[in-house]
Amino acid sequence: MSTPFPFTAVVGQEDLRLALLLNAVSPAVGGVLVRGEKGTAKSTAVRALSALLPEVAVVPGCRFSCDPAAPDPSCPDGPHETGNGGMRPSRMVELPVGASEDRLVGALDIERALAEGVKAFEPGLLADAHRGILYVDEVNLLHDHLVDLLLDAAAMGASYVEREGVSVRHASKFLLVGTMNPEEGELRPQLLDRFGLTVEVAASREPDQRVEVVRRRLAYDDDPAGFAARWADEERAVRQRIVAARELLPSVRLGDGALRQIAATCAAFEVDGMRADIVMARTATALAAWAGRTDVLAEDVRQAALLALPHRRRRNPFDAPGLDEDKLDETLEEFSGEGDEDPDPDGPGGGGGQPPSSDGPQADGGSGAQPEAGDDGEPQASGAGSGEQSAARASEPFRTKVLSVPGLGDGAAGRRSRARTEHGRTTGARRPRGALTKLHLAATVQAAAPHQRARGRTGRGLVVRRDDLRQATREGREGNLVLFVVDASGSMAARQRMSAVKGAVLSLLLDAYQRRDKVGLVTFRGSAAEVALPPTSSVDAAAARLETLPTGGRTPLAAGLLRAHEVLRVERLRDPARRALVVVVTDGRATGGPEPVALAGRAARLFAADGVASVVVDCESGPVRLGLAGQLAGELDGTAVTLDELRADSIAGLVKDVQRRAA
Repeated sequence: MSTPFPFTAVVGQEDLRLALLLNAVSPAVGGVLVRGEKGTAKSTAVRALSALLPEVAVVPGCRFSCDPAAPDPSCPDGPHETGNGGMRPSRMVELPVGASEDRLVGALDIERALAEGVKAFEPGLLADAHRGILYVDEVNLLHDHLVDLLLDAAAMGASYVEREGVSVRHASKFLLVGTMNPEEGELRPQLLDRFGLTVEVAASREPDQRVEVVRRRLAYDDDPAGFAARWADEERAVRQRIVAARELLPSVRLGDGALRQIAATCAAFEVDGMRADIVMARTATALAAWAGRTDVLAEDVRQAALLALPHRRRRNPFDAPGLDEDKLDETLEEFSGEGDEDPDPDGPGGGGGQPPSSDGPQADGGSGAQPEAGDDGEPQASGAGSGEQSAARASEPFRTKVLSVPGLGDGAAGRRSRARTEHGRTTGARRPRGALTKLHLAATVQAAAPHQRARGRTGRGLVVRRDDLRQATREGREGNLVLFVVDASGSMAARQRMSAVKGAVLSLLLDAYQRRDKVGLVTFRGSAAEVALPPTSSVDAAAARLETLPTGGRTPLAAGLLRAHEVLRVERLRDPARRALVVVVTDGRATGGPEPVALAGRAARLFAADGVASVVVDCESGPVRLGLAGQLAGELDGTAVTLDELRADSIAGLVKDVQRRAA
């Protein structure tokens, strides 16, 4: 077994380490979601935490880690007698993003269940993680059906496996820890709310601290065991402090004043539901215990708010995370309880206790640095002195209805177009390819019935062989690649008009976020087109690119279409099962270069030849309209829709038109 990097040797990242330690003190806090750029020690810190957790008592031989003092009466390995058990280290179980449903919840042997009537059950990761840590790296990339199973287990504290009337239940209470890079897409709100705390991390901008990070990492890579031995005393001290805080936790008093501050803070930031209040109360209590106190102070409530509320106050995927700390301090001051200390005005580092400091430099900036304007490489800088207009603000987004790709796909699970999936309504049966996951009972019985006499059947049971088993085929929904091709030329430059265009694209991006699509953004203006955003799951990134998109110059429509066609070609090689929907946002004008209109028509026909579903959002305005966008839609073998028609129920007819043209 490899030696993990010591928790106390992690440089900086105080908020991250504190959030993990609070969950070690009080697992009822509800876990941690760690958000941040790659290479910021997210996974390293999480994996190091498991070595600090106290050992747990388990029933000997139980595969489901039952507590000998209170064994689960429904344990599949039970019943167990109450009594003494053995001790084992706390587990950290990793859930791979590409795991199957059977790997997560466990699997029933359907063949033995049908033929012998026994519940032969192989536990999954939810059983392994019981009374330990369930860690999901890149949790935002987890498939929806696995997210649903996690939500059920987290809500009920148990996992249920049901297959054709055969049911198994076992306890599954775990500390859920997830890490993610927001650039790769956001989490579903339901799962986001299940994480008790959230932490934003970023690499330090202090040279001394970065030097210390590199020095320690190189030392660990050269001699993991020796490096860990040098930090053994610090690790032991933190482990003892966790045990002491757990013992003190039941004695911590959460007074009415602190409760009023918690309730007022949650109300002031307009969080949904009551989970935020409960998590804040548990976090503030854990902070006091970690600091060795039996009373919750205002500084504990402040730190709890900074950890528990940022991911709960967001209203849509494009809102920036975080809290207004001035507003937080004003709320705490207004509702300060009798006997509580004033909140620390010096920033989020106050709180009820800090994580153990390491010997390396601890310069500030390890967890909250914000990039300067323009760091994301937006094209706005190149426009200085070029005569182009500055970026217009998007108008208010509106609700849209689904634009779907015709036909039946095989792409990743989502919520847009029809597809053959592992979940959904049953449409038929087939022989299983690999492990059987969804049994089609009627088809299995029908396949086995003609062979009963030849197999020597004498009793009531059905003699079933593996060749008789049939996999249910199901139809659900898939996520698509929605590629936006946006005209940013001078003909679109009227500020009010471009604002409406951006509002429409933003609305479609919101829809893509909700339907679990990948998105890409191609823009064209001047003399060329550029890929402003390669296909990604991060709808936030697309919205950011759209916000700073300037306008001006000629309209190289053909260049935009050709660049989009190349993007689709490359993406088809990377992910051949994911179908594309191209949304061209333009007034249809084509200028610049020889025969621009004819060249644009030839480029559009490439999409039609490939059978790519497309929609043209006609941005032409004014009393005189040339209808060029409609002509472009015809070349694409797609559909044209005006900005006004894009709203609400107007798209219903558009979807039918897209499907009719593809039929």
